[in-house]
Amino acid sequence: MIKEKEWWPRLKTRLLFTGPTLFAFLTVMIVPFIYGIYLTFTNWDGIATTHTLVGFENYGKVFQDKVFWKSFGLTLKYVLFTVILVNSVAFLLAFGLTRGLKGQNIFRAGFFVPNLVGGIVLGLIWQFIFSNVLVFVGEKTGIPLFSTSWLADPQKAFWALVIVTIWQYAGYMMVIYIAGLMSVPNDVLEAASIDGANGWTKLRTMTLPLMVPSFIVCIFLTLQRGFMVYDVNLSLTKGGPFKSTEMVSMHVYEKAFLSRDYGLGQAEALVLFLLVAVITLLQVYFGKKMEVEA
Repeated sequence: MIKEKEWWPRLKTRLLFTGPTLFAFLTVMIVPFIYGIYLTFTNWDGIATTHTLVGFENYGKVFQDKVFWKSFGLTLKYVLFTVILVNSVAFLLAFGLTRGLKGQNIFRAGFFVPNLVGGIVLGLIWQFIFSNVLVFVGEKTGIPLFSTSWLADPQKAFWALVIVTIWQYAGYMMVIYIAGLMSVPNDVLEAASIDGANGWTKLRTMTLPLMVPSFIVCIFLTLQRGFMVYDVNLSLTKGGPFKSTEMVSMHVYEKAFLSRDYGLGQAEALVLFLLVAVITLLQVYFGKKMEVEA
């Protein structure tokens, strides 16, 4: 009887603390998401006050849109290289900056700073570097690689985008890897040393297996950010030259807001969301199976 009387005060207390956050989450995330799904079944152009239901017509167009799948394939290539390179560079930086190097905290802060720069500003900075600084260096040194702007070449523009992404996110992932390296028990490494294991053996058989949770988090983040890249893509290359660097997020935006086909654009966004969700969930699932305990 006492418990029955206490449930209402408890509910009010919980609503007092969780209510504002729950309300914000519903209004900002859940309701727009559900409404967006509804719009995929309409022919709304993003401006008109009325629209009609068209059923699954937009989803049929998604699978017929060759440009969408071409940009998705390019995004897969971009994600593959950025995930591998960002995490490789980040781990090497973390490993080097946990060896007791003098002034390593300053280096950690320096490598992390690029992540604090907004994507638009970052793209503009590197646009100046690729189009002016490196071209100037190429003219003065005669290096063919820098003789022309990378952003004017369809092949080099892609790698320019990859380089900027590495520069932006490697420092952020480095912080996660540093936390993972510092959490590896010293007694385990000391026991391995007593047994005669060298540095490479300890890294391969002790450190890396114990850092699987850090790898899961970092790979998840780089996957998510790679698939959703837009701001750097816009400010650095604008999808050019000749749409050679137009990632799938940019294509979806242009389809919805520039082509005034919001229903189709929203359908493409939902398909992209489902594809990314499947890929990231599979990555987390198989990553969890590789975890070990010290």
